Amino acid sequence: MFAADPDFWKTYITRSRYSYEQIPDLTGKVAIVTGANTGIGYSVALGLAAHGAHVFMACRSQEKYNEAVKRMREDVTKQKLGRKGTGTPDLKLDFLELDLNDLTKVHAAADKFLQMDLPLHILVNNAGISITPWKLSADGVEQQFAVNYLGPFAFTMALIDRLKSNQPSRIVNVSSLGYEASVPGGINLDRINDPSEGDPSLLYGRSKFAMMLFTKNLARRLSQENASVYVNAIHPGIVDTDMCWHTLDEYGLIATYTWRLISKVIAYSPKQAALTPLYCATSPEIEGKGVGEGVEQGGGITGRFFIPIANELKVTPLVENQELQEKVWAYSEQLVKDKVKK
Repeated sequence: MFAADPDFWKTYITRSRYSYEQIPDLTGKVAIVTGANTGIGYSVALGLAAHGAHVFMACRSQEKYNEAVKRMREDVTKQKLGRKGTGTPDLKLDFLELDLNDLTKVHAAADKFLQMDLPLHILVNNAGISITPWKLSADGVEQQFAVNYLGPFAFTMALIDRLKSNQPSRIVNVSSLGYEASVPGGINLDRINDPSEGDPSLLYGRSKFAMMLFTKNLARRLSQENASVYVNAIHPGIVDTDMCWHTLDEYGLIATYTWRLISKVIAYSPKQAALTPLYCATSPEIEGKGVGEGVEQGGGITGRFFIPIANELKVTPLVENQELQEKVWAYSEQLVKDKVKK
């Protein structure tokens, strides 16, 4: 477990390795951020747009998008974000309807973007749910697995050719250290929809474990193609967002309020938590430019796992298991093929 890993605890006394001031000029870059209307996704989208990127905010409703954009135009000045000397940035934002609970809608969202004939340089798979009661998705798949992993898998693979045609490009998968607290064996493909496989916290861990396997596998495949598409996963830290309210039905009012209080004391704000995904999405170090810990000039960083703020942490041996990576990939490909209605 990560709690026994000294490298994890070292990050608490290690300086933050990235800041909003270090984000380069992103003019001409096009990005998609899922779940961009709230929490970490909101801060990631704002950080990208404030530095010149054209950001597609992929969320479930136009109403949520409109509310978020209104706040962004206020926050970009209030938080003094953006490129120095440019005054208040003119944010370039667009709405992309995305429902990760339904694979047909996931493909429809990707198709809609592709039909715009725009480049794509940055994809941040941020949207997700946390420790929700057992439920099936629209496709009849356990919901946390569907929303936290299968939907992002399908969305990424539908967009991968566009990312490859605009390399160097980045894919950032928001995972969690909770992946270490998955079901026994990490993932059992014949029990994805078995309610007795584990409680909601274990199923959450399973969904994030699958995301870690996907990150490793996709990074390896792209490297074998000599593609400059850099794929990394991140743990944003304990974050003070509304996601913890999902535990109310499962663990009760007292436990939920206790966790909410703890979060208020020790958690990162969404703005702070966004810095680790923003590092993976924007730092020149990822492409091997500049000097940084674990970076070689002309090299590149892909298939890695980062925790706050922009510190790398080694993954467990099970995540490195290529046979398991391939099994989950093949399972996911077939499942998407079976469920997507053309």
